[in-house]
Amino acid sequence: MELVKLTHDNIEQEHICCAIANNRDIQVMSKKNWLKERLDEGLVFLKGDVRGKCFIEYIPAEYAWVPIEAEGYMYIDCLWVSGKYKGHGYSNLLLDRCIEDSKKNGKKGLVILSSNKKKGFLSDSKYMKYKGFESVDTAEPYFELMYLPFDEHAEKPHFRSAVHEHGNMPKGFVLYYTNQCPFTAKYVPLLQEMAKTRGIATHVVHIQSREEAQNAPTVFTTYSLFYDGKFLTHEILSENKFEKILVDKGL
Repeated sequence: MELVKLTHDNIEQEHICCAIANNRDIQVMSKKNWLKERLDEGLVFLKGDVRGKCFIEYIPAEYAWVPIEAEGYMYIDCLWVSGKYKGHGYSNLLLDRCIEDSKKNGKKGLVILSSNKKKGFLSDSKYMKYKGFESVDTAEPYFELMYLPFDEHAEKPHFRSAVHEHGNMPKGFVLYYTNQCPFTAKYVPLLQEMAKTRGIATHVVHIQSREEAQNAPTVFTTYSLFYDGKFLTHEILSENKFEKILVDKGL
């Protein structure tokens, strides 16, 4: 498989990820617009030359939309290989290219978000440990920050203190999200409309800058749902899944 790196010149023509093929789809447009603004900050989106889930996205940690302290590291936003592309070594190929690129650019190491149990949208901790990553910090309820240092004396990265501070959140549902994932463009408005129709207090925070993301009270700024200040899920919810939460809350 050949690897393709997104640039300003080819981003409109390339299939970016996931299962969304239509460039006019609001989800694709949202993601590509977010990517365009990050490319000049050093973001790399490297994908297989296929129309499927086989890609890695990474950026210098100083520019990552995550509340971490990891100066001099490279942060992996997403490493996703699935479907018929699994089991062929493509994850290793993509990660090895990221390591090579990061070392070439003088980085201290790599950082990635994982969990103590396998969760969607988060890296598989077993695989990352197999590749030499270590857990370096945690945040409730299940998030882990993992890193792969290139220098054993490099300062360890960690979560910012804001991720542990939820006391000032409004009552009811609070949703934080960015346009980093294409699916939020579709499912956030659906959630808002369901809550509005039911008269349920919902506060939606659309994070639109790196500074806002780096000071957010949630580790997973792409999508995090809270209720009465308590974290519920980072899973991007369909209408049916949100309905189950409403029923569980007696709403």
